[in-house]
Amino acid sequence: MTTTAPTPRIAVIGAGPGGLTCARILQRHGIAVTVHDRDHGPDARDQGGTLDLHEDNGQIALREAGLLDEFFRLSRPEAQEMRQLDATTGEIGFHHVPEDGERVKPEIDRGQLRDLLLGSLAPGTVRWGRTLRSVEGPAAGPRRLHFADGTVTEADLVIGADGARSRVRRALSPATPRYTGISFLEAWFHDVDRRHPDLAALVGPGSAAAADGERALFAQRSSGDHLRVYAIQRVPADWIAAAGRTVQDTEGVRALLLDRYRHWSPSLRRLLTDNDGRYVDRPIHALPVPHTWRHDPAVTLLGDAAHLMPPLGVGVNLAMLDACELALALARHDTAAEAVRAYEAVMLPRSTDMQRLLDGAAEGLLSAEPHQQEHAPSGTR
Repeated sequence: MTTTAPTPRIAVIGAGPGGLTCARILQRHGIAVTVHDRDHGPDARDQGGTLDLHEDNGQIALREAGLLDEFFRLSRPEAQEMRQLDATTGEIGFHHVPEDGERVKPEIDRGQLRDLLLGSLAPGTVRWGRTLRSVEGPAAGPRRLHFADGTVTEADLVIGADGARSRVRRALSPATPRYTGISFLEAWFHDVDRRHPDLAALVGPGSAAAADGERALFAQRSSGDHLRVYAIQRVPADWIAAAGRTVQDTEGVRALLLDRYRHWSPSLRRLLTDNDGRYVDRPIHALPVPHTWRHDPAVTLLGDAAHLMPPLGVGVNLAMLDACELALALARHDTAAEAVRAYEAVMLPRSTDMQRLLDGAAEGLLSAEPHQQEHAPSGTR
């Protein structure tokens, strides 16, 4: 930010990959920023599965953040391996094995990525335990941020990086995410090589998918000898309750899955039944296409807050690219208002194009036709 205008007070809402990337790049350019997050600390909850960061977006952001070499040290290039299995036999059809040195989209655990970004920030940048309630204030002046703990603070620029249920979005748009008709049910496996060696061999070091046209399974290795599996179905959002069950009723949900996948290979059915602990219900929502808003010089959005899409491997990558471009715009323009306008002029058309491309694409995960799975599920929170 040049000296022709006072340095704005910048508040980022949300300490996910997008918000932290934005803060890191701003600080590298000498711009002060504060990040507010609802979690009580960095270890408050599980951060989700593994993410593939692409060389044409997520890796660009990490390069601008000065963290690309450290990312490559932590990432798992072998996890780029992808297997597509036959639902009835469990046999491998399509099989991608990465070449030595391939870095197109290596995997990293979401928690590891968050720790990498957090560790790169100046001490005290993130204010934990700050659940945003509202953004208020005149269009021509600073905005007041009201938090659930009674704290009120002011900012000249509010950046909504607060995900699917964004509170910042309400200051710009009445849009709310809608159920896509596709639901993921997540299962976890721990100490996989010792306790579940057959499943470890079935999935391999990366991911494996199978589908029969109506339902699918997607299994993904994480670091630390963990495995996450997603049962993907075209069902009503309340399908578990409609069957008289709750997601806490592990045995009851397991019985539902065994019935729904009754014609599948026994080896694949074990991905549904041998999990360690409970299931996690994740109905998939998306924002209307396109999602745009009238320019506000003091408020903007990035990532899922701006363009929530099905989790098909692009969400975190786009969030980090958004964050990178917004931070660089703030570093290169005389005022925050000019920077926001320049950023949105690029981000909104790009996100609209991707929203249209992925609108309904989650249905493709259910297809039994052999294909490479160009868009595969990414780790969810």
